[in-house]
Amino acid sequence: MADITCTELRERIQNGEKVTIIDVREAYEYEEFNIGAQLIPLGEIPSKLDELAHLKNEEIIVHCRSGARSNNAKLFMMENGFTNVRNLLGGMMEWQATA
Repeated sequence: MADITCTELRERIQNGEKVTIIDVREAYEYEEFNIGAQLIPLGEIPSKLDELAHLKNEEIIVHCRSGARSNNAKLFMMENGFTNVRNLLGGMMEWQATA
């Protein structure tokens, strides 16, 4: 699945679309700044797959600080049967820079 830009995600949120967003940063990063995503740090993704199983065929957008950890989360989730995972390009650094 193609990744998503900050501009595209921001527009979708502003238009009231319901999007599933998972923040794979650590709790302290989430506390400093977040966009309201569900916090599941990258290291916890493997143990949370069962809880997320109902979303296997739904669009899930993952993000982190820069896009690297969330890309790893995307690849891991896709290897485990998730069909529509998109990485937020540039992560929260890009989000804040383009706000």
